[in-house]
Amino acid sequence: MTMVGMTSDHDITTRGTSVAVLGLGAMGRALAAAFLAAGHPTTVWNRSPHKGDELVARGARRAGTAAGAVRSAGLVVLCVVDHAAARSVLDTVTGDLPGRVLVNLTSDTPARARAAASWAAGHAVDYLDGSVMVPVPLVGRPEALILYSGPRAAYDAYEPVLRALGGRSAHVGEDHGLAAVHDLALLDYFYSSISGLLHAFALAGADGVRAADLVPYLDTITGLLPHMAAGAARDIDTGTHPGDDANLGMMAAGVGHVLEWAEHRGLDVRGLRPVKEAYDEAVARGHAAESWTRTIESLRGTGRR
Repeated sequence: MTMVGMTSDHDITTRGTSVAVLGLGAMGRALAAAFLAAGHPTTVWNRSPHKGDELVARGARRAGTAAGAVRSAGLVVLCVVDHAAARSVLDTVTGDLPGRVLVNLTSDTPARARAAASWAAGHAVDYLDGSVMVPVPLVGRPEALILYSGPRAAYDAYEPVLRALGGRSAHVGEDHGLAAVHDLALLDYFYSSISGLLHAFALAGADGVRAADLVPYLDTITGLLPHMAAGAARDIDTGTHPGDDANLGMMAAGVGHVLEWAEHRGLDVRGLRPVKEAYDEAVARGHAAESWTRTIESLRGTGRR
C-alpha cells in the first residue's frame, strides 16, 4: 500500500483537512455538509452542477470536473447510486487518485466492493469501501453509524476526518467486502422487522384496533430484542441452543396462533408461514426443548431433510 497521500502538508487530525466529495445526491450532499460543519475545506463535484449550490453557499468549492475535485484533496469520498455509476466516475479520474485515499460510500454487494478494490489495487489507489447505516438526516450526528472495510492503515490515517460523518465510525476488517456484508445483514434485519411491524398493524386492524393504539405497547417487544440478540449471537457462534427460557415447542405454538388468526382474517401470510414451517421442521427433528435459534439451520439449508 502506497499511502503517499499521508505525506501531505496538513495535519489530518485537525479541522483543516481538505476533502473532495464526488456525487451530490441526497446522501452525497449530507456527507459534504457534515465535512463542512466539522471545519474541513470541501470540494464538491456532480454531473449536474446545480446540486451543489447550497453547499457552495455554505463555503464548499465547486469543481468543474471530477478530476479537479480529486486533485484538491488527500481524502476523496465517492457516493453515487451504485457501483456501475461509481466506476463511470472513477474511470475519469484514474490518473489523479494515486497518493490519495479513496472512500467509496456507494451501497452495493460485497462482490462489487471486492471488484472495486481489485480495480483500485490495479491502479495503485488506496481504497476503502464503506456503508452509511443511517438515513440522510442523521449523517454527521454522534449516533450515526458508518462502516468501513479495507486497509486498516488507510482508515486509521483519516479516521479523525471520517468521524465528521458520524460518531460511530467503525472499521470492520481488511476484506473490502465486509462493510457491504454488514450493511446487507443489518438491512435484512431492518426490512424483515418493518415488514413484521406492518403485518402486526394489519392483524390488529382486522379486529378494529388502530395502528396508533398498538404503538404504546410495542416497546415491550422491541425492548427485549437487544438482550435476545446478544444471547442468540452467543448461542449461534458456539453452536449451542439451550431452550431454558424460550423453547421451540412453545415458540412454534405461539407462531401457530398468530398464523391461524391471520389466515382467519384473510391476511397475506407469505412472510409468516415460512417462520412457522422452520419452527415445525426443527420440532420434528427432535429440537422442541431447545432454543428458537436452532432454526438457523433451516435458513442455512443444513437442517433440511
